[in-house]
Amino acid sequence: MRRGLYLGRFQPYHLGHHQVLIEIAKEVDEIIIGIGSAQKSHEIENPFTAGERVLMVSSALEEIGIKHYVIPIEDIKRNSLWVAHVKSMVPPFEIAYTNNPLVIELLSEAGIEVKQSPLFQRNNYSGTEIRRRMLAGERWEYFVPEKVVDIIRAVDGEKRLAKISQSDQV
Repeated sequence: MRRGLYLGRFQPYHLGHHQVLIEIAKEVDEIIIGIGSAQKSHEIENPFTAGERVLMVSSALEEIGIKHYVIPIEDIKRNSLWVAHVKSMVPPFEIAYTNNPLVIELLSEAGIEVKQSPLFQRNNYSGTEIRRRMLAGERWEYFVPEKVVDIIRAVDGEKRLAKISQSDQV
């Protein structure tokens, strides 16, 4: 049994993440998806709650039959303790997948095998671009799995993002 860890904020979960997880599933038996910055929500860069993101990821992966665990992981702001924090929150794993240089360094220093995950159409499949499209009233639905569209609509995510992006300046 080989278990891999894939970390991200998933604000929102999109087809780039989806494709990466399909590729990772070819290399491991189970995938742990760590929902990073789990304490953050209702911000322009982090509009969705950890629970909403767990639902997005789980719903999308159940459709394609990938064995997975989705675990929210809060930031601790202490890089020297971060790996121990993550390991205390998730099931044991043998390999981690990330493209974040700091995360690569921290995991490598802890003796964990790290593999960079492939990027798929990064210009379109990015949370930043999807949130920009939502705010601009442009089509964003084509960049996320259908189940994620349903969840974002159910929580009125577009309206939330629009409200939190407003200024309080008159």
